[in-house]
Amino acid sequence: MDNQIHNTVVSFIWGIADDCLRDVYVRGKYRDVILPMTVIRRLDAMLEDSKEAVLDMKKKLDEARIDNQWPALCNVAGQAFCNASPFRLRDLTSRAKKQTLKADFEAYLDGFSPNVQEILEKFRFRNQIDTMIEADILGAVIEKLISPDINLSPKPIYKDDAQTMVKHPGLDNHGMGTIFEELIRKFNEENNEEAGEHWTPRDVVELMADLVFMPIAGQIKDATYSCYDGACGTGGMLTVAQDRLLAIAQRLEKNVSIHLFGQEVNPETYAICKADMLLKGDGEQAEHISYGSTLSLDGNATRQFDFMLSNPPYGKSWKVDAEKMGGKKEILDTRFNAYLEGGEQMAMIPRTSDGGKDEKGYAAGQPHCRGT
Repeated sequence: MDNQIHNTVVSFIWGIADDCLRDVYVRGKYRDVILPMTVIRRLDAMLEDSKEAVLDMKKKLDEARIDNQWPALCNVAGQAFCNASPFRLRDLTSRAKKQTLKADFEAYLDGFSPNVQEILEKFRFRNQIDTMIEADILGAVIEKLISPDINLSPKPIYKDDAQTMVKHPGLDNHGMGTIFEELIRKFNEENNEEAGEHWTPRDVVELMADLVFMPIAGQIKDATYSCYDGACGTGGMLTVAQDRLLAIAQRLEKNVSIHLFGQEVNPETYAICKADMLLKGDGEQAEHISYGSTLSLDGNATRQFDFMLSNPPYGKSWKVDAEKMGGKKEILDTRFNAYLEGGEQMAMIPRTSDGGKDEKGYAAGQPHCRGT
């Protein structure tokens, strides 16, 4: 994607926050509206062309009294998600009364498939609707996002009816993912997030991926591989790892596919991770991201992986997790214990006060880790 176009879109979305949210939200809370609304608009744009077909299918399924309609509706939509409400986002701009807009917007959100519902829930986005309605800014935000001055659709916007002159090129999944990642970075910087708390610098992630793949590049075969991040945050490490492995395979003329798996305990970053994968067209991969503590609620307890990379939350207590697992002395999880050649058990359990150091204060293997 052209960097100038990318920067223009990011700046426009950033401007929506300044134009519409100022005096209603403090700056640090802009992300609570802008990130989920950006996701909603992109999903909406990807579903516009299939809207009528989805509604026709829903009518047929209702008449046939079929309960689980989502697989069929998503299939008609041609996406891993769909919206079965009678509305598109642009249909909501004509609402003169605030309460009518609120009711219709909530009905629109309720129409999304369960995978999108989970994202909205983890964003806690519905908590913002009353604030936006009372301040009369919801309509303004929607108007901005569907404006012809910005294009979050995969289809181009033309200057003329004959569609010969492109005003805004279509935005493919990779380009949308890049824009979303840049918005996340800007919001993290704006909020002075603690370094490494939710976002690891791109060059660091790329170096980590190189350290994982380059030493074994010559051993890559025509195969399907899996990659895991047990503290995946917004999913940046997984997507960079995917790009690196595919680039190596292409250089070696190998036919490779990769399945991404991750887990995240923070609800907002979990939502961002799953949303980012949906925006990039990786609907199946989005289902591989688990929510909750990797320590006490391992979402991949029965799996092993070909590759793993992670930036665990060093310096954080995991005392609550240890108690949930029966206390440090009772932990039998094989992630915490190794066995020497003679059969002797070697415990590798760090202090509960710091998941990154062992009992003597030395850097330790993270209990987040699982895989081969």
